[in-house]
Amino acid sequence: MGAGGRMSVTAAKNEQKKSNSAIQRMPYSKPPFTVGDLKKAIPPHCFQRSLVRSFSYVVFDLLFVCMFYYIATSYFHLLPPSLSYVAWPVYWIVQGCVSTGVWVIAHECGHHAFSDYQWVDDTVGLVLHSALMVPYFSWKYSHRRHHSNTGSMERDEVFVPKPKSKLGWYSKYLNNPPGRVATLLFTLTLGWPLYLAFNVSGRPYSRFACHYDPYGPIYNDRERLQIFLSDAGVLAAAYVLYHVALAKGLTWLICVYGVPLLIVNGFLVLITYLQHTHPALPHYDSSEWDWLRGALATVDRDYGVLNKIFHNITDTHVAHHLFSTMPHYHAMEATKAIKPILKQYYQFDGTSFYKAMWREAKECVYVEPDENSKVKGVFWYKNKF
Repeated sequence: MGAGGRMSVTAAKNEQKKSNSAIQRMPYSKPPFTVGDLKKAIPPHCFQRSLVRSFSYVVFDLLFVCMFYYIATSYFHLLPPSLSYVAWPVYWIVQGCVSTGVWVIAHECGHHAFSDYQWVDDTVGLVLHSALMVPYFSWKYSHRRHHSNTGSMERDEVFVPKPKSKLGWYSKYLNNPPGRVATLLFTLTLGWPLYLAFNVSGRPYSRFACHYDPYGPIYNDRERLQIFLSDAGVLAAAYVLYHVALAKGLTWLICVYGVPLLIVNGFLVLITYLQHTHPALPHYDSSEWDWLRGALATVDRDYGVLNKIFHNITDTHVAHHLFSTMPHYHAMEATKAIKPILKQYYQFDGTSFYKAMWREAKECVYVEPDENSKVKGVFWYKNKF
């Protein structure tokens, strides 16, 4: 009976230890496989882009956008006020989610994953992103550099974590529930426009960096003309919205377009944040970083039904970083094919995104190498001040 008691205590301790270490760190050593090994495991058809199939997703998404717009503008004013107060928030959320899917398709265009024709990809991407107030080519090039330098402390483009020594003085005062709520609200509402306009949360440059500046440090001489074109696309969209506001009123424009756009911006910041922020993920300085380990330093998440609405950008992000020109409609099959090779190098977290958002905001405050580790070029998320 005493032995049984000891086993019971041991089992309880093991269970507690297992619970405390539920998040297992990803290996940071060089993988025993290559990108070529992973590509061979994926069926060849997964790399084939279909213009017809890609356009079908655009048409499908835009049909839903138009349907929700028609319902809101044709029937909501007929509802009693009590129901109207419910209908509009439902519209904002649903329209924002579907429009995020449109944003994802434009993102595919930026990776040349939409079709075999670069001019088609750029035309579709420019139109869709401009309609969502995104400078298409500007973001395309900075995002491409993010893919080229993922996980690098010096060269990654966005959501680059800071060492403890470089945190602002105010950081420790925000490391509490009210501070996290304020930080998350600020990030999800203003994070995207501040990143585009002022490079907030982006990599440091020697001078002011802005996605709207063709002569800024983000871009080279060959890209400048297309940055002007991106600005023209956003200005054209703003011009249309200005005249819509004159015709329909600013309140109407905010309700029909502005609030869903805020939700789009919030989701794309949240999705990107959760893809690259996780206690299990390492970051590397120049002494340790290489492209493959950096590309693997991301995590697939489960957003439930939103996975499909967001065209699986949420739960196939590891495969996307490895093969960014692969169309989204093949990414699930590719993910299943490479998981047996990746093994512990593949990270998936099924935690609900709203719970994960809070956990990561609490636990992933800054990065530092482990104190007792001989490897000083590998950084892990920490939160203790």
